[in-house]
Amino acid sequence: MGPATLARPRLSAPLHPPVKRSVTIAGHPTSISLEPMFWDALAAEAARQALPVNALVARIDVERMEADDPPNLTSAIRQWLWKKRAAD
Repeated sequence: MGPATLARPRLSAPLHPPVKRSVTIAGHPTSISLEPMFWDALAAEAARQALPVNALVARIDVERMEADDPPNLTSAIRQWLWKKRAAD
């Protein structure tokens, strides 16, 4: 069987590159690049907690800075959302 005959699994939704958005944390504007699915998950969790997205990002940032070796903010957001999803 050659490479042309191997079937590739189809994804149910197309993959998208990151989208950059500005957020304000502790009065300081910063840019965050996340894939649309993570922006959607972040907005949904902020709504669930009755918080603005900026406030939820600020909370995640505080948790991130408590780590012994803090990841960058974008990575921390993705990890936080993944842990949240796994816990639910």
